[in-house]
Amino acid sequence: MPHQVIEPPAAAEFNPHYATYIDPVVRENVLESLERQAGSTAQFLGGISETRAAFRYAAGKWSIKEVVGHVTDAEQIFAYRALRIARGDPTPLAGFDENAYVAAAGFDHRSLTQLAGDLASTRAATIRLFGGLTAEELARSGTANGQPISVRALAFIILGHERHHVNVLTSRYLGTRVGA
Repeated sequence: MPHQVIEPPAAAEFNPHYATYIDPVVRENVLESLERQAGSTAQFLGGISETRAAFRYAAGKWSIKEVVGHVTDAEQIFAYRALRIARGDPTPLAGFDENAYVAAAGFDHRSLTQLAGDLASTRAATIRLFGGLTAEELARSGTANGQPISVRALAFIILGHERHHVNVLTSRYLGTRVGA
């Protein structure tokens, strides 16, 4: 069954900081791309050994495991924001400190297989969430971290955020670069 097409967000629907994630994916069918990305990221992570997963490319940088944990945390937060806004909740939503989250999470004490499983489960729930929203719900906007954000912008942010981090992993951690 083909996915509905989620219209890309207008520039006023998100903080310009998120253009880094949205711009590279704005012309894609976001739901189809989220599904494809789930498979390609799982395959990519499956090729990394547990030993390599502890690697940090520089002092003070996250390990591969921490990057994967961060991507999962961020996706859960972005999807939660989307749910609240889609349901018409006008409450401004707080930001989060990604570095504090990673420091508190203990991702390096878990296996990469477990972390990849968490990411896969999160992505499945994300796809179901966005796939079940109406065009009206997708167009709703709210406030997160003191900035305006639309539900549909959050879908594109999730896709672009993961793609960004997979590219960072391939270029800085593994010495290669994957295509878009």
